[in-house]
Amino acid sequence: MAAPTALDFAWPLAFLLLPLPFLAMRFLSPSGEAGGALRVPSTLVADFADGQAVLSSQKRRLFLSWLLWLLLVVAIAGPRTVTTAPAAPASGRDIVLSLDVSGSMERPDFEVGGDKKRRMDVLKDMARAFVLGRAGDRVGLVIFGERAYVAAPLSFDVAAVAKTVDGIDVGLAGRSTAIGEGLGLALKKLSDSTAQAKVVILLSDGAQNAGTVQPGSAAELAKSLGIRVDTIAMGPLDLGEGERGDEGVDVATLSGIASQAGGTAYRVRTTEQLKEVMASIDALETSPSEAPATIVHASLWPFPGALALAVAGLMMLGRRGRR
Repeated sequence: MAAPTALDFAWPLAFLLLPLPFLAMRFLSPSGEAGGALRVPSTLVADFADGQAVLSSQKRRLFLSWLLWLLLVVAIAGPRTVTTAPAAPASGRDIVLSLDVSGSMERPDFEVGGDKKRRMDVLKDMARAFVLGRAGDRVGLVIFGERAYVAAPLSFDVAAVAKTVDGIDVGLAGRSTAIGEGLGLALKKLSDSTAQAKVVILLSDGAQNAGTVQPGSAAELAKSLGIRVDTIAMGPLDLGEGERGDEGVDVATLSGIASQAGGTAYRVRTTEQLKEVMASIDALETSPSEAPATIVHASLWPFPGALALAVAGLMMLGRRGRR
């Protein structure tokens, strides 16, 4: 719940300008010689026919002049409302999803509601739900195929990251699989993080067949950086199974990465298993962290500015009326 709204000024020192007109009249006005004749502007001669009217007119002009100056100074000082809104609770955890978008993710071998769906579509559904449930975490997204790319930087805006998940698809990073590149880039995004807990969730449905970074080397780097890596091996076949033998997921490599980096290795063959795994990761204990309050300023200077314009208009109308 937001705290009560207060009023302050962006530049309070501007109020030092308030006595400026008085000082200007006091020290800069020309003074005549002693005994010199009093010079009266010709435009005011007619006003002296009625002394009371002249006095009243002068007082009114003086009042309006000071009011105009006061309003201008208030506008310059930048009046504003200040509302302190508590930020959403932060978990103290940064999470990067590193997702395989290689050609094999095109295969329609995952069943949803009796229909066959592509691995990519099932993954996107699960990843979106996972990201939207991470309020309080900073979440980022890396995709990899033949190469690796940052699809979404670390952000508390989980809705924006979830929208990015909706936009990924098979082949965006090439058709091959560079697991080491995908993990390495995720680690790079977390290397400067000051979060109490840093996690990479690495999902692949294949085996390393592209890239220059070896998965084992990336896992060692994760260990040295204190970054936990959970891996998900997705697909119905293990590497070596099936007619060709190279269509399955490299469970051994992904398990080795998780073991080296202090994480957990998961094996997923069905949609239900993927749901269970994502729920299990989602339930990981968070590390509480104080979130800074958000201070919201709303500028009010247009109000005294508009009043100053109105006063200036009245003064101009008064001068025209005396002509």
